[in-house]
Amino acid sequence: MTKTIVLTGAARGIGLQLARAYRERGDTVIATARKLSAAKRLRDLNASAGLEIAQLDVTEPVSVRRFAEQMDKRSIDVLINSAGVLGGDHQSLDDMDFDAWLDAFDVNTLGPFRVTTALMSSLVLSPAPKVITLTSQMGSLHRNSVGQHAYRSSKAAANKVMQVMAVELKDRGIIVCPIHPGWVRTEMGGRQADISVEESARGLLSVIDRLSIEDSGRFWTWEGNEHPW
Repeated sequence: MTKTIVLTGAARGIGLQLARAYRERGDTVIATARKLSAAKRLRDLNASAGLEIAQLDVTEPVSVRRFAEQMDKRSIDVLINSAGVLGGDHQSLDDMDFDAWLDAFDVNTLGPFRVTTALMSSLVLSPAPKVITLTSQMGSLHRNSVGQHAYRSSKAAANKVMQVMAVELKDRGIIVCPIHPGWVRTEMGGRQADISVEESARGLLSVIDRLSIEDSGRFWTWEGNEHPW
């Protein structure tokens, strides 16, 4: 059955590849980007059937509200919060860019919450709606690691937000899960990363497809393994 997929942060990287993969298998894809003028690869994909593009800045309430109004009375089967930022180049104990840290929280943590709540009326129209936030194992409190304070803390916070949201939305039948997409060779992940964007997207689609309400509120990896919080 054809599904309707909404993607944030689809101008590049994992979000762009997910848009391509969902479209290629015949789903209806609404792919969003903060600046459409800078989203050439996404605009090129837009020439094919089954893909719509829209402007959406997850940090701007007006932009989010406008997008939600465009989606009014349209069912959303899967919302994937893919928009994310690294948090700047200065994230050490003795060299911290606090403005970039705040921006990381705005995009990585508040963004998924802001978009998900704004689209609630469209999500509940689906028979089995799913809300997925692409997070990172770097935000797991289980791991002992150093550096990247802004990125790690914003992803840890996003994980908790998704966990709480899953509990609150379970009675509505909405599946909510954070998923670690792997260390991916993108502009953010770098060339030295473990896997390609195609590998990550294939794994993510497989995991998302099989998520059930019993899986809601649990932290998953792109390989389908449950990740410690």
